[in-house]
Amino acid sequence: MPRMTGLQAAREISRRAPSIRILILSMYDNEQYFFEALKVGASGYVLKSAADQDLLEACRATMRGEPFLYPGAVTALIRDYLQRDREGERMPESILTPREEEIVKLIAEGNSAKDIAETLVISVSLQKLGMRDRLELTRYAIRSGLVEP
Repeated sequence: MPRMTGLQAAREISRRAPSIRILILSMYDNEQYFFEALKVGASGYVLKSAADQDLLEACRATMRGEPFLYPGAVTALIRDYLQRDREGERMPESILTPREEEIVKLIAEGNSAKDIAETLVISVSLQKLGMRDRLELTRYAIRSGLVEP
């Protein structure tokens, strides 16, 4: 990109149009770059080296408002979680009711919002947690111990 990096572009897009979903296609299989992409608002991260396998599914997941992470990224999230736990970082106390925790757990396990809503006869909303997408919700679920890494 001529005038800015992909991360800078993602940050600017998130700032100007928060409803836009961002999928990062990167050559960097690097935890730091991956975490920075999440911080600037990306909802998915695909490696160029695996694009022929993952890109279509990543685009579909992103359009559905779901996160998409390549397998190494999932490993990085787990490693980050375990490191925080080893360092004694306090895990967030739950602000959810048991029913809401059940819903968050189902979402973090990969069930679609539509399937959960139909099964539990409810509508799913992330407003109470102040989160904007399934990726943030999944990180919350891992950090709060609702799902095992």
